[in-house]
Amino acid sequence: MHNTRPIGIFDSGIGGLTVFRSIAGQLPGHDLLYLGDNSRAPYGNRSFNTIHQYTWECVQWLLAQGCPLVILACNTASAKALRTIQQKDLPVTHPDRRVLGVIRPTAEVIGEYTHTGNIGVLGTQGTVASGSYLLEIKKFFPEISVHQQACPLWVPLIESGEYDKPGADHYVKLYLDELLQRSDQIDTILLACTHYPLLQHKIEAHLPEGVKVVAQGDIVAKSLTDYLQRHPEIDQQITRQGTRRFCTTTDDTTDLDQHASMFISEEVEFEFIGQM
Repeated sequence: MHNTRPIGIFDSGIGGLTVFRSIAGQLPGHDLLYLGDNSRAPYGNRSFNTIHQYTWECVQWLLAQGCPLVILACNTASAKALRTIQQKDLPVTHPDRRVLGVIRPTAEVIGEYTHTGNIGVLGTQGTVASGSYLLEIKKFFPEISVHQQACPLWVPLIESGEYDKPGADHYVKLYLDELLQRSDQIDTILLACTHYPLLQHKIEAHLPEGVKVVAQGDIVAKSLTDYLQRHPEIDQQITRQGTRRFCTTTDDTTDLDQHASMFISEEVEFEFIGQM
């Protein structure tokens, strides 16, 4: 048993490590536990019920490890499972624990980046189909127009380690062209998937000058820091030994360790916990 009560950080794969990196930078003393459901990734094209089932199973595992708080560092899970978990699952099983997502904190600030009032959102099929960003951004910035584009091939490219190969450029340009055809006024593009920062240099290379690309890691980490300041009853439960633990549902940890180190610029050793 690990004698810690860490912040749990969950993603369907390794993309959530971009959020993990930012949280570790903002809260270096807090213990962190990462879980990637790599054996069942990607989630983006799965049904609402399946995404909820998979996400809740992984959240329950993190809660069983003693996590007082779990961050869904996955836009698809945040869009399709978070509300049910917060409103129906947690109150019954763990009323003293908290699960937070990445969509709301991003929506709260994304409008501050645009000058034209036109934002592009790049995400998985599940995130885009949910309409979550349309609804959440409208709450905080009703005057802004949001243009969405699903990028179903990007997560497989990243999870397979092909994201930095020349062949990835074709698929980056393909989805960007489709997005920019929706409006020539888009001046801000949100990477609404925590995997996508690994493609950011390629994305920026195919965009017109002056278009900003916004990743979520630092936004989510800052929002989490603010949340813990406002909820000391949660923050005080989290242990502070500076531990970092990485877990996965796939037994192919060698390749996973190599790919993961590219996300957070340090060596990572994943533990195989078995399949859910």
